Amino acid sequence: MDTIFMIRENVRRMYAKNSKIYEKAIQFLLAFIVFLVINQTFGFMKILASPVVSLGLAVICAFLPLTMTVIAGTALVLIHVFALSPMLFVLTAAVFLVMYIFYFRLTPKMAVVVLLTPIAFALKIPYVIPVAFGLMATPVCLVAIICGTIAFYMLSYLKKAAAVAQGAGLENMIGQSADYLKQVFQSKEMWVMIVALAISFLVVYTLRKQAMDHAWKIGAAGGVVAGIVATAAGDIALGIHVSYGMMIFSGLLAVLLGLGLELFFFAVDYTRSETLEFEDDEYHYYVKAVPKISLSSSEKEVKKIHERQETAEITREETRNSAAEEEIDRALIEESLKKELGMKE
Repeated sequence: MDTIFMIRENVRRMYAKNSKIYEKAIQFLLAFIVFLVINQTFGFMKILASPVVSLGLAVICAFLPLTMTVIAGTALVLIHVFALSPMLFVLTAAVFLVMYIFYFRLTPKMAVVVLLTPIAFALKIPYVIPVAFGLMATPVCLVAIICGTIAFYMLSYLKKAAAVAQGAGLENMIGQSADYLKQVFQSKEMWVMIVALAISFLVVYTLRKQAMDHAWKIGAAGGVVAGIVATAAGDIALGIHVSYGMMIFSGLLAVLLGLGLELFFFAVDYTRSETLEFEDDEYHYYVKAVPKISLSSSEKEVKKIHERQETAEITREETRNSAAEEEIDRALIEESLKKELGMKE
């Protein structure tokens, strides 16, 4: 375990030393993945479908706030949809507008959640989102998770509608647009996943806030179990046919991610926990104190040893110099006394 904590300290120290560079690199990589997936999925506007465009947009967004990546991704989707069908463009823009009213009003700083949620769904690992942000964020993060989930399913249905719209005439466009909206807002799978992710998030957040040993581990495991049970219940009740293999794999990966987050952000030694009791004029307090795991003490001891060695060497050198000076002074005094005695004689 000491080796793991040493690696953790080295990683944290390295990140703190060049945090701005790493943050911009992560922001660039996230933006590039988002733009590349959008262009490769739709690609109705041929000029924007090139990977060079995705790279250029990612470079620009890397130097802007992360919210601008969300806005740029939305604009890119709308441009592709407009090239396909003006009617679908209006409907998609209206849905995005409603979502962003809630997003910018409640969670304007949760852009990373909105971006990572569709990516997690695309990779078949949706449970990592409620576990990760249930451990690290507050319940208001649920708004961003819901927006990201709706965005993923809306883009999925938009891709299906695009295949039909390309071969349809103008007389069928209104009917197809109505079917598109119906698929988005009456999707049983989407609402089941929204409820499951919300339950999973709340279980993780509630358990990790408890004053009990290994709260983060229990919270991550409990959130995964709650999410899988909710999804399976929705699958049985509504017949949405969710892959159980996907749920199990996503749950295991979410638990591993929770352990990693605990290692880096909440590493404590429960064997040395203490319960303190004190009171004032109005309250009686019971406080549980759990010390953090840190390896800095051993490094300080080594430095102190070197300091003592250097101090000892300096002290010996000063002692030798003072002894030599005293010997010289004694010799000078004896010489002067001999001269004075000789003069008296």
